Amino acid sequence: MQPPNPFSAPTPPTPRRRRRGTVTAGVLAAGVALALSGCGSTGNSNASTSGSGGLSSGSGSSGTATTAPKTSNNVATAKGNATSGNITWEASPINTSGPDVRQVLIKAFEKQYPNIHVTLQSAPTSTTTYQSQLMTQIAGGSGPDVFMGDVIWPAQFGARGLAVPISKYLPTSYFNTFAKGLIAGASYNGQVYGAPFFQDEGFLYYRKDLLAKDGLQPPKTWAQVQSDSKTMLAKHQVQYGYVFQAADYEGATCDFMEFLADEGGTVLTSNAKKASLGPAAVKALALEDSFVQKGLSPKNESTFEEANAMTAFQNGQAAFMRNWDYGYSTSQASGSKVIGKVGVEPMPSVSASNWPGYSNIGGWNLYINPHSKNVAADLTFIKWMTGQTAQTDLSTVASEIPTINVVRNSAKVKAINPVLAIVGETKLVARPSQTPKYAAVSQAIYQNVSQSVAGSESPSAAVKNMTSSINNALGGGL
Repeated sequence: MQPPNPFSAPTPPTPRRRRRGTVTAGVLAAGVALALSGCGSTGNSNASTSGSGGLSSGSGSSGTATTAPKTSNNVATAKGNATSGNITWEASPINTSGPDVRQVLIKAFEKQYPNIHVTLQSAPTSTTTYQSQLMTQIAGGSGPDVFMGDVIWPAQFGARGLAVPISKYLPTSYFNTFAKGLIAGASYNGQVYGAPFFQDEGFLYYRKDLLAKDGLQPPKTWAQVQSDSKTMLAKHQVQYGYVFQAADYEGATCDFMEFLADEGGTVLTSNAKKASLGPAAVKALALEDSFVQKGLSPKNESTFEEANAMTAFQNGQAAFMRNWDYGYSTSQASGSKVIGKVGVEPMPSVSASNWPGYSNIGGWNLYINPHSKNVAADLTFIKWMTGQTAQTDLSTVASEIPTINVVRNSAKVKAINPVLAIVGETKLVARPSQTPKYAAVSQAIYQNVSQSVAGSESPSAAVKNMTSSINNALGGGL
């Protein structure tokens, strides 16, 4: 008989879980939207703060406070045999057309490590269902050896002993290969629990045809987004200036984190015991609200999720859109009214000197089940999956954003599409997922952000309510 599910408060689904098609003629096949649990990548997901990840050209630190992971080059020896044995890997589908990239990766891995056999288990496409299932299995002593999981899971799994702290076995030099911000986001309580597998992040999409017609350059600041929006609205070129995500759901947390990090703020203290929002959060929310107040965003922006923003943009109604990496391929899919008219840039900043602004992290990590009998082989598999060959395959076969700097900045990957061409320039920020109480923290954020954008609360009242709700949640322990 299975034990009760220890996951008492499900994480709000990431705004979307998408599976990818293959790349054809340099354009990503349209993504298929599915329910996801984090915000961002592959759907919705998110990740972390500043830190100990390697720094690529233009990659900045995240704005979420957290304790730096205690990585070291003096690491323990994992149990098992690093070059032989059997591994069960559970992962949800990544792409929907062309060869299954999961099988492509397994085949290439087994060619290099012929004495390690990998069995793939296909996970549920609903991240909430998948997370609950995994936590129940692992708490009961079973489950896969290695599992693909949302970037916001480290604290939720780590606090309950449901994942191996891989920083006990892998050196600092390994973690330094990743884009800055990813490793801190994969950490909890000073240890790294997830190896960044592939990611997503926020981007600014814009009507390059209209900017050219009006003699404007792609905006670097929020003030420029507003000014350009006013210009296009005055000329009746579009119905909306800027569309984004501010509905009462996880996506509003993702968008708010970008504004907050840009203002230099954080949600939680470094030990994740209290809220630390303060004046920076009020400024961030006031800026977010101003798009609606000035008539630059839809009056009902507080009901917009990813799909609403995407529909408005691909129908030619909006000049600018904040969305995940699938936004470009979707805007270029059959039926869109903006084919050949779309550009993409890193997120704007409050100041041109601080450009680019911050992009919220979504995506998926690889985790190890503490009940695995061959952790050494699991680590070999994870290191290979986050190495140059596998990361290149993820980009070229499934069009996913790679997590290591050498591939993010490679000419081969940059040539695939305009989104992958600029990921090396972006700065990353995670959601405040360094607490096992993340679900309650995020709910406090997105409910009040949505209320403020709707005009039902002032930014200062919304931040005050956020702070109170977060502190109440964090005071309740696990």
